[in-house]
Amino acid sequence: MNATSETNEFSLLGHKPALFVLFFTEMWERFSYYGMRAIFVLFLVKNWEWSNERAVGLLMIYTSTVYLTPFIGGIIADKFLGYQKAVAFGALAMTLGHAALAFETEMTLYIGIGLLIIGNGLFKPNVTSIVSGLYDKYPDRKDGAFTIFYMGVNAGGFLGVLLCGFLASNLSYAWGFGLAGIFMFLGTMQFWFGRSIFGNVGISPSVKLDLSDAFAGEGSTNKGEEINNIEKVPVNVQRDRYIVVGLLAFFTVFFWTAFEQASGSMTIFASDYTQRTLEGNAALIFKIVDTLITIVPLGIISWVLFKLFRQTFQKISRSNIILGISFLGIWFIAIWKLTIILPKENAEIEASWFLILNSLFIIGLAPLFSKWWESKYNPSAAVKFGIGMLLLGIGFGALAYGASGIPQGAKTASVSIIWLVIAYFLHTMGELCVSPVGLSYVSKLVPPKKIGMMFGIWYLVNFIGNFLAGYIGKSIDSIVEQHSMSFFFLIFTIIPVVVGLIFLVLNPLMKKLMHGIR
Repeated sequence: MNATSETNEFSLLGHKPALFVLFFTEMWERFSYYGMRAIFVLFLVKNWEWSNERAVGLLMIYTSTVYLTPFIGGIIADKFLGYQKAVAFGALAMTLGHAALAFETEMTLYIGIGLLIIGNGLFKPNVTSIVSGLYDKYPDRKDGAFTIFYMGVNAGGFLGVLLCGFLASNLSYAWGFGLAGIFMFLGTMQFWFGRSIFGNVGISPSVKLDLSDAFAGEGSTNKGEEINNIEKVPVNVQRDRYIVVGLLAFFTVFFWTAFEQASGSMTIFASDYTQRTLEGNAALIFKIVDTLITIVPLGIISWVLFKLFRQTFQKISRSNIILGISFLGIWFIAIWKLTIILPKENAEIEASWFLILNSLFIIGLAPLFSKWWESKYNPSAAVKFGIGMLLLGIGFGALAYGASGIPQGAKTASVSIIWLVIAYFLHTMGELCVSPVGLSYVSKLVPPKKIGMMFGIWYLVNFIGNFLAGYIGKSIDSIVEQHSMSFFFLIFTIIPVVVGLIFLVLNPLMKKLMHGIR
């Protein structure tokens, strides 16, 4: 392909317009997921008076299982549906799941969670597979593409937490859950009517494979050897690359075990142990900051939306119209939020508000990290993962220090919000070094015919990490009673730092096993 045609193909902010259709599709899915997750524990504890242990335990079941079903969803897409139909069916199931939660009964709670788990299994690995397919001919651009895509993930998370949390606090939790369902439905329609822009990527199932092929290596069956020959990768080389994927997956469990404290123990810490009522100048400063972080990211995303419209409206007009209507709704709720909060004399920060910091920092930092990964200073996979783990550990170290003045067994405290802000900033930089990079390396190290299945396997890592996060996090009350809040956060300081150092030590070996993949 000559330079001119490549320039035309990557005409939207240096990437394909199709990437940004997926950007917004994923944004609405993450809007619904993170918006619901931000108010889930608070709803169970404050409204239904569940214990912290029981509420975090149910959250653990949900947040871990949504990463278990993508393995099955990847197989279904690879063998039967294709990526595009799998994404659409998954999005529809999640829409129904959020609608069920809005009824606020125990029966509909469990029905809703079940539908969300099923829908996520079909959606999550396959939307990622479409991104991978769009860039199969441009592997050097994949790190940047997945980082931009990840920005869409967190734009949705930011908006979901901001607006679902606002409605839950000012109207009811039913409105918070219901808003997540409304935008999941709009996201479903936007994707379905815009799917022609993906061309043949994900439109039909891949070549049908035996489940055992996912683990093919040296000494594999003849069928596995034939697949490797077709893709012109020797079986011994592909075996080494699978080893790298396995190493990245194994150590990433530790990352998610710590990182996913955000919606559980860190939300409880924000609710019960943080000074969230601000007065005077502190309240004024918060209102200014809250206004800026509401308006500025929305303005940036709207600008990207406008540029997408200019290039794609004639081809996918119905998708663009639905997307435009969605953003008008977002702007309406955001402005309504500001008209309620700004006139108040003091500022009461919602406990769920702190969860927007992760998404906000990603929106600001993702383009910088994307440029870093595309520059000559792009570090290797192991170094990226090592840096990410170290930043995660240091973030929890800041929380441990901030919580050091809380007495053993205390049920409430008034720690400064600055420690949560610092922690989320460091955690976000760590996440950018691990999560989108992990997706990119799976797509580069795994044969194309097995991408859907292997993304599903990759999400098993998130399942284990989220399960362990909830298992440890639900013990926050007993650990604080026996030791201290600072001790609780030190657990998540030491482990990531040790794993980060292990990654740096393994760097030469992992580079060798990747056989030229960068």
